[in-house]
Amino acid sequence: MSALSDGCAIIPAAGVGSRLKPHTHTIPKPLLAVGDKPILAHIMDEILELGVTRFALVVGYRGKQIVDFARERYPQCEIHEVHQERPEGNGQAVYLGRVYAEGRPTLIVFGDTVFKCDLGPVAELNIDGAIGVRKVDDPSRFGVVQLEGDRITGVVEKPEHFVSDMAMVGVNLIRDSASLFDCLGRMISDGKKSRGEYQIADAFGMMVEGGAHLHAFTVDNWFDCGVTESLLETNRHLLGRLSDPSPRDGVILIPPAYVAESAVVTNSVVGPHVSVGENVRISDSIIKDSIIGAGAQVDGCYLHKSLIGDNAIVEAGARQLNVGDSSEVRLY
Repeated sequence: MSALSDGCAIIPAAGVGSRLKPHTHTIPKPLLAVGDKPILAHIMDEILELGVTRFALVVGYRGKQIVDFARERYPQCEIHEVHQERPEGNGQAVYLGRVYAEGRPTLIVFGDTVFKCDLGPVAELNIDGAIGVRKVDDPSRFGVVQLEGDRITGVVEKPEHFVSDMAMVGVNLIRDSASLFDCLGRMISDGKKSRGEYQIADAFGMMVEGGAHLHAFTVDNWFDCGVTESLLETNRHLLGRLSDPSPRDGVILIPPAYVAESAVVTNSVVGPHVSVGENVRISDSIIKDSIIGAGAQVDGCYLHKSLIGDNAIVEAGARQLNVGDSSEVRLY
């Protein structure tokens, strides 16, 4: 039995995804595809490898889509919907999920964070909690931890002056979940906000100040899918982990690339770094470093560094496009 088989995963996923419009007008950010599946599926698949099957999805904007997707794709899991009426920070989101997690080992992974790391050794640690970190060039953009060896001695949310360059990446395992929720409850009761929101980093800091043993572990492969550029970067990285696509007559496929079996591609060059979703139709086109959403149609195009939303129709010459779901673009 896994060390975390009785655990719960809380995934805050209530954000609007404003920096990824127009795509997030119709699809919540956690369901945007990178590589061969949506962001949320990458997260849940990593967690399932630890034996965790209880999930609390904290949702708001288009939350039903997120919960329905999780329940349909993972029928073996216990999926709980937690609604965040007024998003007031990731600390508030995690606190709302406490009813399903308190007293259990609790994994907390932000819903726009794709990560790849071996959490097995972390799950075996007999300590109060473990926080995923990575060294960054600009720590002022992140919550950071101060360390003595691997033990966390302090936590600072978006420091104005340098205190550490080890940023928290949004992948956390807390064994003493009761202590975490107590700290979050006191923060919310006291109205203690940082930059206008309740930050989970502040709760981690309170735990450390109270004597909790929090350990830092490195997450080298971590991608924040918050903007178009990072979404494409994540796509490039994930495609590099997949097998080469099967050959197709009349089509040049340049790995790494992913083409769904139901996609129809004719007289085209696809790749490298291209993800093609279900039921896509591509003809007479050259596409590289792009994501083509499910049901889209692309004809006579040269596309590079482009996002084409689900069911969009694109007929164009050489262009860089950022086209939302169910759109039609014809450039002559």
